[in-house]
Amino acid sequence: MSSDDPTVTDPDFYKVIFENERVRVLEYRDQPGDKTQPHKHPDSVMYTLTAFRRRINAGDRYVDVEIPAGAVRWVSAQEHSGHNTGDTETHSIFVELKEPPSSTSDSVLGPQG
Repeated sequence: MSSDDPTVTDPDFYKVIFENERVRVLEYRDQPGDKTQPHKHPDSVMYTLTAFRRRINAGDRYVDVEIPAGAVRWVSAQEHSGHNTGDTETHSIFVELKEPPSSTSDSVLGPQG
């Protein structure tokens, strides 16, 4: 694991709950006011188990987000830190992809003949 891996930068918040050669699944939990250190994620799918508000910082830019419980979102590879700005716990699952993006759509269209 590299030093910008979220399980290294923020082991109190991120926990690996499954991993194989193709994906890594992280569980994330924090409390109101908690902040994460800068870290990186590969392309991922995020599933929110609780509604939450947070500020996501990337360099000198930030965005405030409010996400309902049960939302499923694609999260492109990125480096960021976060701050729980709401009054509820954040509880999410991240399915991180280990494979690089495909440059062809053969898996969708099937072999061309």
